[in-house]
Amino acid sequence: MVLAYWCVLVAALMPFGFVLYAKLAGRNKMGLKENHYPRQWLEQVDGAQKRAYWAQLNSFEAFPPFAAAVIIAVISGGSIGAINFFAVLFVVLRLVYGWCYISDRATLRSLVWFGGLACVIALFFVAAIG
Repeated sequence: MVLAYWCVLVAALMPFGFVLYAKLAGRNKMGLKENHYPRQWLEQVDGAQKRAYWAQLNSFEAFPPFAAAVIIAVISGGSIGAINFFAVLFVVLRLVYGWCYISDRATLRSLVWFGGLACVIALFFVAAIG
């Protein structure tokens, strides 16, 4: 199996890691009572918990173009080495992005976000020349 496919799985699951952090970290942990209305509860938290929630939302937004780029690059016959490289780099950058978001490093977060977008664009170029 192509390593990039595993990266798609990791990217698909990554948002759940961020929201788990939001629910369990900090002084305001989510309890059984709050689980009856988790979205409302997540809107009320602040600080790192709120930023982890936002990292989750952004990860859901970043996933579809990445998954499409990997699939298109593979079925178009692109270089598996290049596809794997950009897929792994995307996952690493998205993990760093989440860390930057949670730890409130806004400028670095934006730079890392652009790096992830560049990986998606690069995957489409790999598909085009494949």
